[in-house]
Amino acid sequence: MTKYLLILSIALAATFSFNKNNNAIISTNIVIDVDGNKYDTVTIGTQTWMVENLRTTRYRDGTPIPNVTERPDWNELSTGAYCDYNNDAKNVNTNGHLYNWYAISNPAGLCPAGWHIATDSEWAVLITYLGHDSIAGGVMKAIGLTQWENPNAWATNSSGFTALPAGYRHANGEFYKLGENGYFWSSTETFSYSACGRYLSYNTGGIDRFIANKQSGFSCRCIKN
Repeated sequence: MTKYLLILSIALAATFSFNKNNNAIISTNIVIDVDGNKYDTVTIGTQTWMVENLRTTRYRDGTPIPNVTERPDWNELSTGAYCDYNNDAKNVNTNGHLYNWYAISNPAGLCPAGWHIATDSEWAVLITYLGHDSIAGGVMKAIGLTQWENPNAWATNSSGFTALPAGYRHANGEFYKLGENGYFWSSTETFSYSACGRYLSYNTGGIDRFIANKQSGFSCRCIKN
C-alpha cells in the first residue's frame, strides 16, 4: 500500500475442516471495560480472547483517550488517540473504535484489568493453533455478507473469534477498507516509528502480518493475561 503499511506475507486461500467443539469454547464470562461496555469471550486453545473489538474511550485508570477527528491533527500525533471510521459513531457498536499504537503502549492500560493487547508472538500462537496463516483467517472471520464484502472467502468463524472488516485509518488521517479488511494491532514494536499486527481480507481465507506507522488507526482485541 504505502511505506507506512507493508505487507510481509501473502495468504493463499485454502479449504479447511475445523471442529469447533474441539477447539473453541464460547465463554459465558462477560468482560466489562471502564466505560461499562460488555464483551463476550472465546477460548481458543490455551488463549482466551474478547469476541468483539475494543470500544473504550478511557484508559483502565479512567483517563480519557482523545478522540481525534481532523486529518492534520491525527497525522501529527505522538500520544494515544482513537477515532471512529469516517468519524461516524454509527460504526462503533459493531466495529469498535480505531486506535493508534500510542494508545496501546500507554502505561495507563488500554484493556480491562487482567487483559492486554496481544503480542506478535501471541498472534502467532493463535494462527498456528488454527492451522496456518494461509487458512486461519477463514475460521476467524464472521460469516455472511452483512459486514464483509462478497465473497467473504472461506469464512466459517468456527474458531469463534468473529473478526470484522472495520477498515483502518492511515497515518495521514484518511480512512480505507471498511467492509473489505479487518486490521488488528499487536503490542509489539518493530522500529521506533512502527509496530506490527495482523489483517484479514474479504477475498482470501488467510491472515497476514503487517508493519505500520504507529500513527495508523487499527482495531484492538484484548487477550486474557
